[in-house]
Amino acid sequence: MKKIGIIGGGAAGLACAVFLARKKQFSAVLFERSPRVGRKLSATGNGQGNVTNTDMGASHFFSDDNGKVGRILARFGADDTVRFLESMGGIFLPDVRGRVYPASRQASAVTDLFRGEAVRAGADIRTDVMVRSLFFRGGAFEVCGERFDAVVLCTGGMAAPNFGSDGNGYALARAFGHTVTECRPALVQLRCDRDGVRGLKGIRTDALARLLRGGREVCAFRGDVLFTDTGVSGDAVFRLSSFAETGDRLEIDLLPDVSEERLRLAFGRREEPYLCVLPNGLGRMIEKRAGGDRSRMAQLVKRFPLHVEGTAGFAAAQVTKGGIPLRETDEYLMSDRCAGLYFAGEILNADGECGGYNLQWAFASAYTVSEGLKR
Repeated sequence: MKKIGIIGGGAAGLACAVFLARKKQFSAVLFERSPRVGRKLSATGNGQGNVTNTDMGASHFFSDDNGKVGRILARFGADDTVRFLESMGGIFLPDVRGRVYPASRQASAVTDLFRGEAVRAGADIRTDVMVRSLFFRGGAFEVCGERFDAVVLCTGGMAAPNFGSDGNGYALARAFGHTVTECRPALVQLRCDRDGVRGLKGIRTDALARLLRGGREVCAFRGDVLFTDTGVSGDAVFRLSSFAETGDRLEIDLLPDVSEERLRLAFGRREEPYLCVLPNGLGRMIEKRAGGDRSRMAQLVKRFPLHVEGTAGFAAAQVTKGGIPLRETDEYLMSDRCAGLYFAGEILNADGECGGYNLQWAFASAYTVSEGLKR
């Protein structure tokens, strides 16, 4: 029986533990630095547990090797994730946008499913264990004084350090000769000019957000936009954040289903032009900035301008952009520097859009590793 060490008890590490323990030819030992596993998993989807998306494919990911991402997703796709999760218990359903959640809408319950199944299947889960070094000598890996036939690094990246992600896994990988691409926060709030968002904090609206650079559109996404005291947040902004750079211009269409001409007509009909058109707080701010000019109000609603000054950083980010290059692994995500060393999840240079894509990558990459270990 092969003894496998799994470093990191997040989504990828837990999935890997379940996959390996179920195969019975492996003895899986999972090391987690925190007092409990799955802390970040328990917060996913705003605490509701967005585990995957029915619209799955490599086009929703950013990586140094999107071809490999596509092959891994083809090996274990969204339907496989739902079947896998439901084999542990529970019911998982898509919403109108294809985002798949547990019927209970409780992310913490997904973590409970994984933890319970891993233990039932025979995995050894050890919490409060910080793995500071990893060696390969005498034909085996050494982790915390124990010897393993293979090791899977599932330590995550640098996003959400309050859940224990501080980039420690990169140091373990570098010791074996791996490189790490530039790491940046992704799926994160954007910081914008304070004058642009003054007085709008707390306002949330369904909008179309466009990112412009040098006058050209970089990308555009529709979804929730939430104004904060330092910039903007929300689903549409998180999706944009993977592309955003300091100095970019953000234009927000606050009513994407209404033409500018229709807005001008509506604004010209009464003294309080924004009633039943915009939320009152937003409407008053638009009217003030337009100086009461109804045509200018319509323009601002369709192209509300903000200047990007950066992001809220790793502390507020959901995922890390960058990591161990996929090109430094084989088709089963084994290191090309050291046989028996594998990677799964966010530690790799593969990040997805907002909407369940990053958890799908965690599950698909963990499954790929488990298949590779069978060889």
